[in-house]
Amino acid sequence: MKLLCHFPAVGVSNTYVVGPESGGDAILVDPGRFDVSLLELIEGAGFYIRAVLVSHDHDNHIQGLNTLLKIYDAAIFAGNERIKDFPAIPAKGGTCIRAAGFEVEVIDIEGHSPDSRVFKVGSYLFTGDVLSAGRIGTSNTSEAGLRLTENISSRLLNLPGDTLVLPGHGPPTTISVERSLNPELSG
Repeated sequence: MKLLCHFPAVGVSNTYVVGPESGGDAILVDPGRFDVSLLELIEGAGFYIRAVLVSHDHDNHIQGLNTLLKIYDAAIFAGNERIKDFPAIPAKGGTCIRAAGFEVEVIDIEGHSPDSRVFKVGSYLFTGDVLSAGRIGTSNTSEAGLRLTENISSRLLNLPGDTLVLPGHGPPTTISVERSLNPELSG
């Protein structure tokens, strides 16, 4: 399995692509911006995007969807049945979906937004705005913040320590680092 990372210079979310080592059908996570550099990254790896995983429907995670779907015939998996004007296949927490030939575990983590989903592909954990290096997502109310913290603790922190956390913003981290050093999750 090969992982490609597209980190924007300004204003939108990180985008990730997972596909086979030798090229072929691939998954794209959070098309915040679909620009020439992302297209060159995908095409250079010999990938064809067959599935899009949307961590949540905030615009900075989906604004590249229009362009992406003009280039690739891809199914969208998300917490909502529609993303922008496109139909999506509901990704329900506690289930596994098959996307572009990969087994994807769907983890529902409510608190940042009602449709927040975390996707686990192999040892990669795509967390959107739920969990980032040294912080957790924002919430609109103290109750939602408490739910977010509880959901992260019960559904993510019990994963193997070497699980690579690939957040919507900022650098990658691991579950073991977040378990021991994230100030928003300690004590």
